[in-house]
Amino acid sequence: MLTRIISALVAIPILLYVVFKGDNTLTIGVLIVSTLGIIEFFNAFNNIKIKPSKSVGVISCLLLFIINMFSYEPVNFLPLWFFSMGLLVLIKMVLDSKFTIMDTLVTITGLFYVSFLINHIALMTKNVNYDKFIWLIFIVAWATDTCAYFTGYLFGKNKLCPDISPKKTIEGAIGGIFGSVLVSVIYSYYFIPKYVIHFAIIGLIGSILGQIGDLVASMFKRYCGIKDYGKIMPGHGGILDRFDSILFTAPLVYYYVTFML
Repeated sequence: MLTRIISALVAIPILLYVVFKGDNTLTIGVLIVSTLGIIEFFNAFNNIKIKPSKSVGVISCLLLFIINMFSYEPVNFLPLWFFSMGLLVLIKMVLDSKFTIMDTLVTITGLFYVSFLINHIALMTKNVNYDKFIWLIFIVAWATDTCAYFTGYLFGKNKLCPDISPKKTIEGAIGGIFGSVLVSVIYSYYFIPKYVIHFAIIGLIGSILGQIGDLVASMFKRYCGIKDYGKIMPGHGGILDRFDSILFTAPLVYYYVTFML
């Protein structure tokens, strides 16, 4: 427990600083997190003798970084990124005879699951109100995790998905949803009162998606036979162990803000 607390005391100020600074600082932060995350994801599959291409994964993160840094509308270049990554994977298959179909499938999965999904945090910096809305990505994910944990600990009886994550309960999941909505509404009340209904909706949907993201991460870990994705944060695991929910809440917040507000 002490190790977890110390890690959190180190990591949280860094995250707060990066998000507060925004713009290029946040974009660089996303590059670092996505690069470490995709390496962790591919390393997990090495445990079961599947060898996705780390070089392709790193290139995918670098290309997204370049697009975010030097384009006013980076979302317009995402089709180019998808095309480039698909072409690169095909070239890898042709040139490397040891690169199997399973290696290819996991590589493609990693590109979408890690590089693409987490990149939505960087895309938020191009939104005129991103400095207020971007916090929802983290608020929803962490409020859900915290409230789900304590609700499940105090009242949890019925298992949610025992084959994937034995400790998660239906009661905990419901508590996580209520906690996310409540914290999102409180945040809206103090910072953007006119959007309180929208924030409640984001809190609701984001909590559900965040918990699905948590289960997806657990599913991958169970398939690969590992407990944590890494050890970069002692007591917490790897980057993906901390960002598994955020991978799913970030796209929701970005697209909701872009198309609904």
